[in-house]
Amino acid sequence: MKGLLRRVSGLMLGVISVLGADAAVAASPRPAGNPRTVQLSEVQRAFYQTAFEQEVLRTYTAARLSLTGLRPDVYRQALLGYYNLQQHGSAAAGAPLTIIDFNLPSRQKRLWVIDVRQNRLLHHTLVAHGKNTGEDLARTFSNRNGSEMSSLGFYVTGQPYTGKHGLSLKLHGMDDDYNSHAADRAVVVHGADYVSEAFVRQHGRLGRSQGCPALPVTEAPRIIRAIQAGSVVFAHAPQNVSYASAWLTLDSALYGFARAKGLQGVG
Repeated sequence: MKGLLRRVSGLMLGVISVLGADAAVAASPRPAGNPRTVQLSEVQRAFYQTAFEQEVLRTYTAARLSLTGLRPDVYRQALLGYYNLQQHGSAAAGAPLTIIDFNLPSRQKRLWVIDVRQNRLLHHTLVAHGKNTGEDLARTFSNRNGSEMSSLGFYVTGQPYTGKHGLSLKLHGMDDDYNSHAADRAVVVHGADYVSEAFVRQHGRLGRSQGCPALPVTEAPRIIRAIQAGSVVFAHAPQNVSYASAWLTLDSALYGFARAKGLQGVG
């Protein structure tokens, strides 16, 4: 064991280099499914995971996310899916990461858009859930057409378009058991008048959508332009709701992280 630790320590001092240009993501991401199967050696896993956990802590601190109410465990889960989806070829390298924490009530700001590469918080705002998901608290979720509920899990953003809610953004659900019917259900990012501090003051909660993550009208266009075409959106489950996703698989996420950071020469 001591020999392994010495080897990992030595590798961490000497193998970091930066890869070249980012790989482009297709206009339409791969369909929902599973990460590519990756089997890391014991040494690779120890090295990559040490680097990953350090990166989670460093970027969480640098972006001052603790001041915004985003829990570090939610951020870590989102990053696992973020790197898994990049490794799968479904998400664009270096694109922003959007997190929705449905553990928080609708009256609180529970959506974050994070520039992972620059360790910056780009947006922190309100977001609505579906009318059959709950009142102020999100309690019930569905992937079923006509449910008018929100769906959990990982999405990859598509192209923006102008619809009945103005500028809107298509979402591709990447979790088979949780959100794979998002496109069929027309679950999209859009602005809505019922998503505002004024609505909260009057009703004690936000208004609710038909399952879309609706945003404040004044902020929606900026957010849509920031996250369009290949970025990851993670809708985190409340503590009392079961969610288990293949996109949280550790080895493939670590491998994707290592590739993104240019960690080479291990194992």
